[in-house]
Amino acid sequence: MGKLIRLKKGFDINLQGKAALKLAQSEQPETFAIKPTDFHGIYMPRLIVNEGDIVKAGSTLFHDKKNESIVFTSPVSGEVVEIKRGQKRKLLEVKILADRTIEYAPFTKFSTSEIANLTREQVQPQILTSGVWVNLVQRPFGIVADPTETPKSIFISGFDSHPLAPDYNFLFRGQEQYFQAGIDILRKFTAGPIHLNVHSKREIGTIFSQAQGVELNKFSGPHPSGCVGVQIHHIDPLGKSDVIWTINPYGVIQIGKLFLNGIYDASKTIAVAGSEVKEPQYFRTYTGAGVKKFLYDNLKQQHVRIVSGNVLTGTQIGMDDHIGFYDQLVSVIPEGDQYEFLGWITPTANKLSLSRAWGLFSFLNYNKEYRLDSNTKGEPRAFVQTGVFEKVTPMDVLPTHLLKAIIAEDYDEMEALGIYEVIEEDLALCEFVDVSKHNVQAILREGIDLIQNS
Repeated sequence: MGKLIRLKKGFDINLQGKAALKLAQSEQPETFAIKPTDFHGIYMPRLIVNEGDIVKAGSTLFHDKKNESIVFTSPVSGEVVEIKRGQKRKLLEVKILADRTIEYAPFTKFSTSEIANLTREQVQPQILTSGVWVNLVQRPFGIVADPTETPKSIFISGFDSHPLAPDYNFLFRGQEQYFQAGIDILRKFTAGPIHLNVHSKREIGTIFSQAQGVELNKFSGPHPSGCVGVQIHHIDPLGKSDVIWTINPYGVIQIGKLFLNGIYDASKTIAVAGSEVKEPQYFRTYTGAGVKKFLYDNLKQQHVRIVSGNVLTGTQIGMDDHIGFYDQLVSVIPEGDQYEFLGWITPTANKLSLSRAWGLFSFLNYNKEYRLDSNTKGEPRAFVQTGVFEKVTPMDVLPTHLLKAIIAEDYDEMEALGIYEVIEEDLALCEFVDVSKHNVQAILREGIDLIQNS
């Protein structure tokens, strides 16, 4: 029997430019890229291809040096045209010039009845060698799941509450068969439940409502209700020695396609949205797609901030860059580098704020959509304790004290204050409301790395 969880803490950022529920016709990007920086816990990727090599969809590009069984594969077939490195030759990106017709590396196909009789020992090697494994993220720490671990439960968030989030019912429409096959495979990895969490006040698509072998839980409330870390906290809290796996519905579908079709299918639907997009809508493409094809001649102006993912946790990219591995959204907002007279204190009805004193108009008109830019309205300053972090964190965690413990590198305090329960997306709203203008997510990741490597 699933649970109903009502959350009151949090804050919805209602931005202009939500994607219309229609699939646009567009040419596929010429290049696709896989970036090791998208994956936490992979510190030493070892490259096994060279520029000029020909690969198929599902061919290995690089693997984790610490655990060679975790491999990262090409989303398309084509030629490796660029291997981008950073300081100290750190691997940043492997770029593939895609074929017009995708060729797939073959994997073993199974029928639905055969999948039911498989064991973990039989399915795990194929998930690893295909590259589908990296869809599994392990808590604590938010790292790529360790193949040697057995999670006490697996969590799937069936909705996204971030600003401009894509509609999951639209993204995954018609994928019911593959989603169920993916669930059947995942059940072999844990003796505990698979929690599928949906929003109680939104339409629940058949892909989720008809899923078998899961516990269907319902959440209500503002963002971050869609963050899987918040859901874990209220359903199956993490202890220091516990392990839980999380996976996006897209990753579940990929696992299902791998076993039913025998291919690594990286095709996906993404949303291109934001106030500076002429026609916010959905596009069909592949993981790691270059964004230029979707944005060229589709922007209201050129002085914009392009984000792979959502505006709270996403990564800033350029017109010639590629969408991140886990992202199903490209957000475009105005660049906020212009001076504003009187700054934040200017009275206006066009600004959004958590504070009723300054953002009164946003509370009087809750459904208003805002055109927000990237301006932080100030520089970093002393860490002021205002209590606003706790207002947007629907967890029994004290974010202000946790962040101070991280800055002080106080390991005992970090553990006592709940660092095992959170990753960046869980506290991203704290960064949005922070009057001290600190990079909360970067501080939290530093703390996670300290604890993980201690």
